[in-house]
Amino acid sequence: MTHYGKLYIDGAWVEPSSSDTGELVNPATEEVFATVGRGNEHDVDKAVAAARRALESFSTTSVEDRIALIDRIIDAYEARSDEFAEVIAREVGVPVSFKAQVSGPVGHMKVARDLLKTYPFETRVGDTIVRRESIGVCALIAPWNWPIQTMAIKLIYAIAAGCTSVMKPAEASPISSIMLAEVVHEAGVPPGVVNLILGKGSVVGDAMSRHPDVDFVSFTGSTRAGALVGEVAARTIKRVCLELGGKSANVVLPDADLEKAARWNIQRGFSNTGQSCHAPTRMIVHESQLDEILPFLKDEASRFVLGDPLHGATTMGPAVNKAQYESIQHYIQTGLDEGAELAHGGLGRPADINRGFFVQPTIFTGVTPEMTIFKEEIFGPVLAVVTYNDEEEAINLANDSIFGLGGYVFSSDPRKGRAVANRLRAGRISYNGAATNSISPMGGYKQSGIGRSMGIFGLEEYLEVKSEYGFEA
Repeated sequence: MTHYGKLYIDGAWVEPSSSDTGELVNPATEEVFATVGRGNEHDVDKAVAAARRALESFSTTSVEDRIALIDRIIDAYEARSDEFAEVIAREVGVPVSFKAQVSGPVGHMKVARDLLKTYPFETRVGDTIVRRESIGVCALIAPWNWPIQTMAIKLIYAIAAGCTSVMKPAEASPISSIMLAEVVHEAGVPPGVVNLILGKGSVVGDAMSRHPDVDFVSFTGSTRAGALVGEVAARTIKRVCLELGGKSANVVLPDADLEKAARWNIQRGFSNTGQSCHAPTRMIVHESQLDEILPFLKDEASRFVLGDPLHGATTMGPAVNKAQYESIQHYIQTGLDEGAELAHGGLGRPADINRGFFVQPTIFTGVTPEMTIFKEEIFGPVLAVVTYNDEEEAINLANDSIFGLGGYVFSSDPRKGRAVANRLRAGRISYNGAATNSISPMGGYKQSGIGRSMGIFGLEEYLEVKSEYGFEA
């Protein structure tokens, strides 16, 4: 069994201040496969101090130097892509066949690099110079469901902006962030520019969020945890970017290709074992078309191959841990108790699997807005199918949520689809399953978050704006 006992502070791997350790359980086997050391507030102090020391010089590096650094990070990352895939399969159960988890970060790194080539850090408004410069020391707190990509996006935009950082991965997925720290070290990131502290969110994450020498917090996780981050960060008036929960709706208009809408909804909603904040977990279908669309949903759900995430044929791995498995089971039982109709899947593991936190792909019909499975984020492969009578009701159902992260519309008429998309209160809307990209902003309305990541909007989260007067052009 491997023990990952060190933190990365000021360009070196060091022992944590605490003797506390945690176990990592393979969610496919329910067996402990590694242990990790845990830091505390004293380690956060050391890491923030290192980041603060490094900030003065790194924030003034040239754009060309930062582009070259990002290129070296890309090369070092790509050399270990297979190792990253194996690690997250063991940590969180992501199948190695789900290539986007590992390949995605490279695309984001390249977008950030290319953006630097043209981004105007200084512009003029009248006779005033408007300057954008590094916001300072950044606390980067990432979730377990996209453990590499989420952290990589935060880190690469911080580097692009000339910021220094302290990273904190989720407790379930520390090894992938350890590897990311090794990658940036190999790429020649100066000491103190990137630091890594492992540990509990209630200890390390809290200390980072409230630290007076941290200038910005980028957090991805649950709405509950994000509210706590925002609360403690406000005490030192630091800026935050929060990507939080979602309960995204897929509005299927009567003129849509029903088979395409159904199969895409299952593929997108149940990928990553449904553990995605953007997953379309509410499908809103015209009441006259439920019987027609349901067979496509059930057939597509039955096509997932559940099993060992290290096996290339597996297309759905387990839930991340026992607590998440039990939470999903609770929601399925609640759906049954509140009168929803089980159309596919259900409680417990698949019949041919006797260990691991595997969840049956599950579909409910007869769901109403009062039901828990309509309202709350389940974070598992569970779909609530809701019917509507007219377009106005469909839009109202889609917007009937405290969340507003993503939205989806299917229609054969782009004008109708656009009219509906414009009325959905969510940060990203996809028409007929159109792919998103790494250039446009990502973020949510309502309790799905504050701020945006990716592209120009993502870069500007890491920049302060300064006006300078009296300088001639």
